[in-house]
Amino acid sequence: GVAIVRLEKKLSVGDKVKFVKGEDSFEETVASMQIEHEEIQAGKKGQEVGIKVSQKAKEGTMVYVA
Repeated sequence: GVAIVRLEKKLSVGDKVKFVKGEDSFEETVASMQIEHEEIQAGKKGQEVGIKVSQKAKEGTMVYVA
């Protein structure tokens, strides 16, 4: 699937992130990232990016750089 994330700081392909929603959490390495269907290598603060994920991330899930 894909998680849409609003960035509060820079995030790059290859960074490890942790998705947390209540008791549920999982970690993922950013393998690909897009803005409006265009592949990017890094996103900056304030942008909304799509990150490919192996598990479902529900709305309201917090994402942290691991």
